[in-house]
Amino acid sequence: MTKEELWQAVLADIQFHISRANFTTWLANTEIISKQDKCILVSVPNSFSKEWLENKYNKLILKALYNINNDIKEVKYEVKPCALKTLDHLASTDLPKPKLEQLNFQEFKINKKTNLNPRYTFDNFVIGSFNELAQAAAWAVSKKPGLVYNPLFIYGNVGLGKTHLLQAIGNKIIEKSASKNVLYIPAEKFTSEVVSSIRNGTIESLKAKFRQTDVLILDDAQFLAGKEKTQEEFFHTFNSLYEKNKQIILSSDRSPKAIPALEERLRSRFEGGMIADISAPDYETRLAILKTKGQEKKIDLSNETLEYIASNVQKNIREMEGALNSLAAYQKLNNEQLDAKIARKLLKNLISSPPKIVSPKIIIQMVAEFFDLKERDLITPSRKKEIVRPRQIAMYLLRNELKSSFPFIGRKFSGKDHTTAIYACTKIKKEIENSEKFTDEINLIKQRIYSQSC
Repeated sequence: MTKEELWQAVLADIQFHISRANFTTWLANTEIISKQDKCILVSVPNSFSKEWLENKYNKLILKALYNINNDIKEVKYEVKPCALKTLDHLASTDLPKPKLEQLNFQEFKINKKTNLNPRYTFDNFVIGSFNELAQAAAWAVSKKPGLVYNPLFIYGNVGLGKTHLLQAIGNKIIEKSASKNVLYIPAEKFTSEVVSSIRNGTIESLKAKFRQTDVLILDDAQFLAGKEKTQEEFFHTFNSLYEKNKQIILSSDRSPKAIPALEERLRSRFEGGMIADISAPDYETRLAILKTKGQEKKIDLSNETLEYIASNVQKNIREMEGALNSLAAYQKLNNEQLDAKIARKLLKNLISSPPKIVSPKIIIQMVAEFFDLKERDLITPSRKKEIVRPRQIAMYLLRNELKSSFPFIGRKFSGKDHTTAIYACTKIKKEIENSEKFTDEINLIKQRIYSQSC
């Protein structure tokens, strides 16, 4: 397997484990430079990508590499902005390996001006009870941008089609009026551009770029949390566009009121338009989605096989698509039709993975992720306000969900006294009783904990 084939196989694996927005932001314009002994060297376009891949996605990348070649033990990253092939170029590369061909790299055909993927349209968006309000609002916005539902805020768990819907709006608006200045950008990319412009002294040109748009689409808005300068810049951009009746569209994995460390002035603006949620699809809708995607990818599977996937992959549309791709790879490798028995065997790891049990580690990990902190931040004896409150929530959840003793909870957090754990649990319990907003926040964290452990 060549370096290009190896990296494409890695990208094919990773795209089903992170959001499409993050995938496009941090893995575009990357490739393997060299393989020496047990180490892979990957080129990245800038220092921001290097830092992000090292800190956030290194374990995921290393795992994907190891699954393909278990001799690989380490990944390193090097900034090489001039020696890169774009993902569009890689998509057109004639690769001999069927497993890679089956993806066709449709995710990578991005419009350079708008950042939109033309693949995402309303025509191939399957509507069900779980997303019909969001779809109807999105359709209305695409017909009259800036005049109805401004801003439009769509939220829901990962892998349920938020990015598809956001980009479908943008593509529909351009289809109707090619002169419209539409820009799609993930919040992480927005943040990196703000940081870069501050460092390079180009903040005015950045302001002009965003404030001249007719339609601004910000994906994964929860990543604005805790980033004060980014929030300030987005606040002024939001106001500038809103005053001109320009359309603003946002998505998040949670409602505006449940985004921690978000400035109140931004939260109130997010809540000032239309808020629509997308929940998990029911069985009939999952089956319809599988049939639609099967037709798109020209995958011929029996109804029994599709019903098996729909029955067993219930919470994440992206995982269903991953299952389809795995079966398609087998079909092309073996040039034969799949029956349900073979499908069950091939999807055993995806569907029948042993359930995890909720543990203190999972609770601490999920609380840290929710508040955009590192696990060690919660455990170390910091007195910072932005850490104390999440730590108290973690203590409360250990007590409430696992019935852990107060001395045990104290020991989990740098050996704190059991009275500290008692105080934290009492404080959080009282706040839950008095605040519906805070109760929703706790429920979102619990949902993450139990989805992680099932």
